[in-house]
Amino acid sequence: MAGRVFLPTGIRLRISLSRRHLISLPAGLAVAGAAGRTAALESSQPARDALARLIGPRAGDFEFHLDPIPSDRPWHRAVARGGTVRIEGSDTIALTRGAYDFLKRTGAASMSWEGDRIALPARFADLDSGRIESSFRHRAYLNPCTYGYTTPWWSWPRWEREIDWMALHGIDMPLALEGQEHVWRALWRETGLTDEQLSGHFSAAPFIPWERMGNIEGYLAPLSSAWIDKKRELQVRILERMRSLGMKPVLPAFAGYVPAAFAERHPEARIYRMRSWESFPGTYWLDPADPLFARLAARFLSLYGATYGDGDYYLADSFNETLPPLTDDGSDVRDAHYGDATANRGDAAAPAISPEQRDARLARYGRAIYDSIRQSRPDATWVMQGWLFGADRTFWSAEAVKAFLSGVPDDRLMVLDIGNDRYPDVWTRAQAFHGKSWVYGYVHNYGGSNPVYGDLDFYQRDLKALTERGDTGNLSGFGVFPEGLHSTSAVYEYLYDLAWGSLDMPPADWLPGYLAARYGRVTPALIEGWSDLIAGCLRTRYWTPRWWRGEAGAYLLFKRPRVELAEFEGHPGDHAALDRAVRRLAGLAAAYPDGSLLQYDLIDATRHLAGIEIDTLLQRTLTAYGKADLAAGDRARRQAATLVTAIDTLIGTQQETLASWTADAAAAAGTTAEARDFVHQARLQVTVWGGSGGLHDYASKAWQGLYSDFYLPRWTRFLDEMRRAAAAGTAFDQPAVTARIADWEREWANHDAVERPRRPAHPLQAVRDLLGHLGRA
Repeated sequence: MAGRVFLPTGIRLRISLSRRHLISLPAGLAVAGAAGRTAALESSQPARDALARLIGPRAGDFEFHLDPIPSDRPWHRAVARGGTVRIEGSDTIALTRGAYDFLKRTGAASMSWEGDRIALPARFADLDSGRIESSFRHRAYLNPCTYGYTTPWWSWPRWEREIDWMALHGIDMPLALEGQEHVWRALWRETGLTDEQLSGHFSAAPFIPWERMGNIEGYLAPLSSAWIDKKRELQVRILERMRSLGMKPVLPAFAGYVPAAFAERHPEARIYRMRSWESFPGTYWLDPADPLFARLAARFLSLYGATYGDGDYYLADSFNETLPPLTDDGSDVRDAHYGDATANRGDAAAPAISPEQRDARLARYGRAIYDSIRQSRPDATWVMQGWLFGADRTFWSAEAVKAFLSGVPDDRLMVLDIGNDRYPDVWTRAQAFHGKSWVYGYVHNYGGSNPVYGDLDFYQRDLKALTERGDTGNLSGFGVFPEGLHSTSAVYEYLYDLAWGSLDMPPADWLPGYLAARYGRVTPALIEGWSDLIAGCLRTRYWTPRWWRGEAGAYLLFKRPRVELAEFEGHPGDHAALDRAVRRLAGLAAAYPDGSLLQYDLIDATRHLAGIEIDTLLQRTLTAYGKADLAAGDRARRQAATLVTAIDTLIGTQQETLASWTADAAAAAGTTAEARDFVHQARLQVTVWGGSGGLHDYASKAWQGLYSDFYLPRWTRFLDEMRRAAAAGTAFDQPAVTARIADWEREWANHDAVERPRRPAHPLQAVRDLLGHLGRA
């Protein structure tokens, strides 16, 4: 049985509370014990519901027991006897994770972005998992950017599934950032801004995270009011579900950014024009020392609480890929450019300010941001991303980090150290953030771009070493913070398995259980194929090609063409092992059902392998045309075009395509005109993005429709021009060609057509056909 299982009405599940724990209560606490038992019953219901949504009526075979004795370390245990499965756990999320862990251990079920495999036995065999503890008090998830690169068009059914995925994987601290524009709109209206002024403030839906973080303002404005209202309704349901499961969602707070119209209305306020980010105009940031800051922050939290309820954790990132003003007039940052590609180049002039003055200013900022939350929610914790400390280590020296954190109580600040797969020394340079609580994690996915990569061996060694160190201070959690979802799901399965008691399990030991749950049948040949797949592309910590010489794009094919790409050093990974893996898995796939998860994974790996070869052929074409060897160049580009066309056909089976992305955008709209706008915005984000910096192709995707309709025509235009120059013996004018290509990109993105999906009639044969073209480079 495969696919999504929906819960019929009327399902009842058994639950028990341990008599041992009730008997052990002192006599004077009998009433408290009864109350605790009621609370346990109520808290277990969401876990039972999540399981039932996954496996349907057979959830009735499970009993849930919530241990009323607090534990420092979250834990779960599964005991199957006589066909009934008893799940014990320290909290609701632990119970949910425990049930899913049991299903995986027995090969009965697997849940992933690509789909579910549910194959329950007639009767569950006896099993005792023993007590399984998490090494981390919290398991965090999501990234502010996810809300632009993946979720802008999501409705409740998709969010419900993702929250179930979180709970079943044991995640208790997701970033919950939908719906906040409803509150910001109310806040700015209260300050006297008109709807006309606000219409130029909020950026379009796929770009709203960077509005929230203060990087841009009003890009592709106005933001649909209907979209804002729908997201408010959606966030109410999201938070209700997360809270019912015992999660501690991280909510937004005021970080200081104000609309340009607000800055114009308040010339008396200390408001800085911030530096340009990726060539977008600078935004406006209110100094926390200004009395307006505390008033706006308090009112935002009041409005937010009235709309969605109060929280325990609040995210405020004041300096995401920008820098704090250190001079009184803000001139040290106003005119400089900033972006992740340029932050650490070291070519920006240092402000004319002493380290003592810098540290005093940073300490004041940090304390004031915390105080702005404390005044309304005195028991809440300020959460901030630690990305900035790695993305611009030139500015954020160890001393600067210490100063910024110094004014906040240790138990009232949590740093999300998200980038340890790219900037692995942030926490050590910062001395474990000087006693503040912090969460260790990886980004893994950037821009929602989806090369097949990860580093399973590194994750296991890294996390095990982390937990064995004695200098981690107040390490309180682990998380994965992808900018986009739906990419290499094995990475996420393994990482959260590691977080739940499997730190001593290297990939080779973990693999058979994972494959049994995902595919249902494991053979030595399958293990060999996947072992080659791990060696081929799952020993890569960071996908370096995606940001090569300041230009984005996951593969060379996905980058805006230029002659210098001939100098690209090559993709990471063992390409020979990847080739063996794909061919071995292709030979095994016929023994599995059509549309199986093995087939899905095979297609993903095949297009990745072919993508690497396409890049080799493109480099060969560039080199040949550069030498005026037209025949060699023509031959290489024909081979590349054949592979691009074959990939575009093949990947019509995959979860996401240009068709699905644009269709979801159109479906999120309320009117025909709005649908056209949403589709335009969706097409822009995955291609041009915006600005005149290096963001084009940052969110490039290996999707059907983009290969044939965008990447190939763009390269064809470039290579045609290069060939003409070579044939005529004239100099190739790359700047002029690039300008024409940029114009074509914008024309392409301005279309509002919703693509049509195209599935190959025989996917496995399409794989074999494509493999027949490989190896000719």
